[in-house]
Amino acid sequence: MTWEIQLKESVRTIQEASSLINIPSREMKRLARVVERHPMCVPPYYLSLIDPDDPNDPVRAMAVPSVDELNLMGSYDTSGEKNNTKMPGLQHKYPQTALILSTNRCAMYCRHCFRKRLVGLPNHELLQRFDDAAAYVRQHREINNVLITGGDPFVLDTSIIARFLEMLSDIDHLSFIRFGTRIPVTLPQRITQDPDLIGLLERHSRPLRRIYVVTQFNHPREITEEAVAAVDCLIRAGVVVNNQTVLLNGVNDDPAILATLQNDLAGIGVNPYYVFQCRPVKRVQHHFQVPLHRGYDIVEAAKGLLNGHSKRFRFVMSHKRGKIEIVGRRRDEIFFKFHQARNPANAGKFFSRHINPHQGWLIDTEEIVPDRMYGAAG
Repeated sequence: MTWEIQLKESVRTIQEASSLINIPSREMKRLARVVERHPMCVPPYYLSLIDPDDPNDPVRAMAVPSVDELNLMGSYDTSGEKNNTKMPGLQHKYPQTALILSTNRCAMYCRHCFRKRLVGLPNHELLQRFDDAAAYVRQHREINNVLITGGDPFVLDTSIIARFLEMLSDIDHLSFIRFGTRIPVTLPQRITQDPDLIGLLERHSRPLRRIYVVTQFNHPREITEEAVAAVDCLIRAGVVVNNQTVLLNGVNDDPAILATLQNDLAGIGVNPYYVFQCRPVKRVQHHFQVPLHRGYDIVEAAKGLLNGHSKRFRFVMSHKRGKIEIVGRRRDEIFFKFHQARNPANAGKFFSRHINPHQGWLIDTEEIVPDRMYGAAG
């Protein structure tokens, strides 16, 4: 089955899903309400990774709607993306990086998505003209890399991806270009079956300006023969492949599972980059977020099972104030460091907070205003 047919034949309704996996009849109406608000899309390939008879299957949790999504705890913009938007579809939060929202479509609509507010839905946040984004990047010489994301840019036609790369290729202050895509995980055939895409990436991934693919494997069962083949195609094309895992309750909140995932990724040539604390997203936080204390303990226990290459990742939260690394714990006190900061004055700073056992996030500004902050030397 070609990747285009896979997209066309993706499961998009609870009725379709119920014919393939076991869904209790008493939940059907409520799940239909969820899909009305946040669309469902699961390609046949990814659906095949699910145990149809296991309601607690970790792969299912990421792909199939749950009645827990009716819980409205949380926010639809947990990282302050609105405040960092310079034009529709272009964000500039950190001086060196421009982020471009190229599409609202994905091969699969992950149930833990932090952009649930826009993925699969009509919206005004997407880029209208790539020319305008390229002009912005050209005018801001502090930008040394561009992250093209969405949605998932690899669902776009290869000719559109080519236009993106061509328009960025003559900007001399760019060191590299990144694509944020879950395609190697959810629909690897998009990569293995399209030699034009691989050829395009190979032409643009040069010794002095590499193309990076930042993907998201969350569970060892996602590392299939097909996924490994897709990763291998990218690496052979000169693309650097990094992985951002999201720590998810019921998916990978176990040191052995998390360690197996990171070790297996290193083994296939994917660089462990971040493990993200799940954001407090509306319809996500209630059932996917792991409390900070427990999350830190899981990550540290997993590190004890890892070699040097597989534990290169940082455990971070992508907060309104920046990427905040979670670096230590002492009783109820957790220690943090600004890995990246929206306010350059905070860059590299350490701070600590007393965190209650159920708390999964720092509470915006009042939790980060430094009443006790340390410089880079500690």
